[in-house]
Amino acid sequence: LLVIGLVLLAVGVPLLLAGAVGLGRHGPPPPGPVSAPVTGTTPVTAPPPAPAVPYPVHLRGDLDEPLSRWLWLVKWLLAIPHFIVLFFLYIAFVVATFTAGIAILFTGRYPRALFDFDVGVLRWTWRVAFYTYSALGTDRYPPFSLHRTDYPADFDVGYPERLSRGLVLIKWWLLAIPHYVVLAVLAGGWMGGWTLGIAAGDGSDGATGNGTWAFGSLLGVLVLFAAIVLLFTGTYPRSLFDFVMAINRW
Repeated sequence: LLVIGLVLLAVGVPLLLAGAVGLGRHGPPPPGPVSAPVTGTTPVTAPPPAPAVPYPVHLRGDLDEPLSRWLWLVKWLLAIPHFIVLFFLYIAFVVATFTAGIAILFTGRYPRALFDFDVGVLRWTWRVAFYTYSALGTDRYPPFSLHRTDYPADFDVGYPERLSRGLVLIKWWLLAIPHYVVLAVLAGGWMGGWTLGIAAGDGSDGATGNGTWAFGSLLGVLVLFAAIVLLFTGTYPRSLFDFVMAINRW
């Protein structure tokens, strides 16, 4: 049984990586830089000072009103197909991220296809979380896709050309401990969420929102309060939504 298991593992891991690479390569090409046309009569001026580099992780969620008063009661049921698919995607996600970590350790580069796959899984997870109990921000059913769409929730990470070889060994646990402590209260709760995605592609951790109620957490309490208000008034308090999004963004 041990030999059979090792053989299946040796066959399965390359197949998972091949699938992740294939899915990552099917995304649209990244937009190239746009340069202004240069004419002979246009004087050459010095470029403006470079602005501060923005953080490479971008999480967006637009409050998609009007919202149903009662649909949030059954969204856990409607999202089950997504949970099933994401369960298998996260098996490949773990293998792809571990492989990418080894590649970064030896080459300083994140394989682009694996990067696009990992970000796509986190993007899919965030759309489902935004639809369900991390925000309840829309009643529009999430698409079954790794790639960016016109859905009111989106997640993206700028691709890093070079990464530190040494930091890949400690940033996901040692350097992130202060964040984990705070997020355990804000979004973890005593039952926690159903997933926490870690993206090593930007030199930091990228966490998606919880996919289910985070009992005992501040996020869970806020979303539950928003659901009750929505049930009785049909409106989602905007300031409360902004606070919920701030926690998810962290």
